[in-house]
Amino acid sequence: MTDPDTEFHAKLRGLVGQPTGGSEKPSIAPDPVNQPMIRHWAHALDDMNPVYLDPEFAAASRFGGIVSPPVMLQTWTMPAPKLEGIAERGGAPMEITNNPTAFLDDAGYTSTVATNSEFEIERYPRLDDVISATSVFEEVSEEKKTALGTGFFLTWLITYTDQHGAVLGRQRFRVLRFRPAN
Repeated sequence: MTDPDTEFHAKLRGLVGQPTGGSEKPSIAPDPVNQPMIRHWAHALDDMNPVYLDPEFAAASRFGGIVSPPVMLQTWTMPAPKLEGIAERGGAPMEITNNPTAFLDDAGYTSTVATNSEFEIERYPRLDDVISATSVFEEVSEEKKTALGTGFFLTWLITYTDQHGAVLGRQRFRVLRFRPAN
């Protein structure tokens, strides 16, 4: 008979290197990088950098043309949200068909809070790039006690590439999965 605690920790350690969504297939952007979306982003965030908005200026820049704000990488690969049934999915905007961390819920670590996100940019996306993203678990902490409760920090690495497979950037995303404090 196996010790359930040992089995749990083995599953937890086994996440490292595994795809976050259970599939090794990349997530492909529904649309290529395009000027209207860049313009919406620039205006929404009041980031009026002329390499994002002014074709003449951008052409004379080191980029040689319009580029996307680099932290838009995540935005390009987001699927259209499915709102029907969102409450039943715990607020998740998409169907979760294969959740490799479901065993954490079963063990009582039912709450999640995002703690931080870090970007490393290799190159700015250009108009008409088709961006793909692959996401794997990179690190799982030892159990930590926090003001929110006891849990584990899970870090995954998302690698964004263009249509030729060239890396555009990477994003580390970290969450705390925890048992709420009483």
